Amino acid sequence: MSPIVIKSAGHTTASTPRPHIRYKFEVDRRTGTVDVVQKRYSEFVALHDALGIQNIELPPKRILVTTFIPSAWVDDTLIAERTTGPKTYLNTLLATPQYQDHPALQQFLSPSLLASPRQFDLEDALPSTLSRKTAQKLGEITAAATFIAAAYYPDWSADAFPPESLDYSRFDILNYAFAVPNSSSTLTWDDGSQAILQRLVTSARNSGHGTKIVLSVGGWGGSTWFHQAAGTAATRATFVAALANAVSTYGLDGIDIDWEYPNQSGAGNPFGSADAANLLSLLTSLRTALGTSKIISAAVTDLPWIGSNGSPITDMSAYAAQMTYANLMNYDIFGDWSPEPGPNAPLGNLCGTSTQPQYSAEAAFAQWTAAKFPASKLLLGLPLYGYVLDSTKTVLTGSFTSPDSIPNNGKGKDQTPASVPTDGPVRGANKRPTKLPTPTPDTSPSGDTTANLQSWFGQQIPFSSIVSSGALVKNSDGTYGEGGGFTMGWDNCSDTPFLFNTAQSTVVSYDDTFSLSDKAAFAKSKGMAGCFTWSLDQDDGVTLQNAIRTALGKS
Repeated sequence: MSPIVIKSAGHTTASTPRPHIRYKFEVDRRTGTVDVVQKRYSEFVALHDALGIQNIELPPKRILVTTFIPSAWVDDTLIAERTTGPKTYLNTLLATPQYQDHPALQQFLSPSLLASPRQFDLEDALPSTLSRKTAQKLGEITAAATFIAAAYYPDWSADAFPPESLDYSRFDILNYAFAVPNSSSTLTWDDGSQAILQRLVTSARNSGHGTKIVLSVGGWGGSTWFHQAAGTAATRATFVAALANAVSTYGLDGIDIDWEYPNQSGAGNPFGSADAANLLSLLTSLRTALGTSKIISAAVTDLPWIGSNGSPITDMSAYAAQMTYANLMNYDIFGDWSPEPGPNAPLGNLCGTSTQPQYSAEAAFAQWTAAKFPASKLLLGLPLYGYVLDSTKTVLTGSFTSPDSIPNNGKGKDQTPASVPTDGPVRGANKRPTKLPTPTPDTSPSGDTTANLQSWFGQQIPFSSIVSSGALVKNSDGTYGEGGGFTMGWDNCSDTPFLFNTAQSTVVSYDDTFSLSDKAAFAKSKGMAGCFTWSLDQDDGVTLQNAIRTALGKS
């Protein structure tokens, strides 16, 4: 019989890396010494695996699946299970000869200090037993317990992608785009869009997958009246009331503010030096109106909002206190306005040659976190579209590759950087599109089908349209290769695939399963909240969304 007995048990709370429960118990060694040991539930799981136990069960493994800790603040039953269960479990091990003297168990029962976890385990992410007010001070309590895979769902895509046909298991959050502020500081809707929103909410709820539906307000073509709506206490009150009414009327999970951009003209919009300060007042009022359980997010550029001094704000902590997420629109960095083909959504300035070093996934993360916006509240934006340019180039801006080193089967060839042009980006995120032409393949007299994307010159092109044109061909493993007379290249300086056909003077910069996975893996490695895509309707089914989910560690 083991001389060690586990006596009383209880629990405490800790704040690092996020608020969680530690289960504590007394280890009576029957030598006059009683040690108090604290362990996370995930450490019990690790012990169980180390001992290779087959015939003794752990206390129930019940992850608390909730996006926001305050929405399910206390689960007394689960905490009680976890408080008494470990005591019984450990005493059972100590009474079993094959386990009682095992080094892993003896080390587990050591009163040594609890090591900080290398990776936060969902089984530890239980609601705090502290009061909400106290636990708020622990920080980041509104961060998602798991990585988020979100997407924008534009109202104009409802005919081709009706809400009833969506696979909601692929999306944790859907941002429904757009309602827009108007001259009365209320909301204007596209014809029929409110009915579509109601269908989306109903379908999401009926799916049983817990997908949250958030109303996105504004957009590139819908930000004209933000300056006014946020500008005074009276207009803010009117606008907040309109937003809160939309949340209540349609049973929404929150609001996404897509103001493009405070203290910047965007698409020629009114703006002023007080915009950012007024936006903070707006967010504060909106949080009061919606409460702590609703999502408040904002679509933002790779740099924090511009303050009254004309520079990016250096302390965004007050904004973060009111917001659930900042959606980093790391796309439209180079496009049809650029003098040379360039990456739409660079992962980073990987060769040190970018003319836009402040605009990449790596730069956006560094700039926002340096401004005291928590990584756990940042969602990285990933485009499901590219740009088609009239060009005979065989490289993207910021790198150089000789024609004989261009890969024809995806990533992998080295590229040597060279000098590049110096034009700035057009921040045209979330553009409300006009009706785009449908490319038609050219068929030569010999019967060979050649993809032709010249009708897309100077425009965004959905990934699905690149595939349907034949310029990309889906492989059996779910990746994509070149087709239709196009050659595939890879820009190592930005981690971006591209296609070119010099005979047609066509270059296509886009993102695929490889580049999107790389960016999602980057977001995960940095402890960001996850990723979102613009936009759901541009995917080839859910192939790209699935690649992103996999890279985030989601099934």
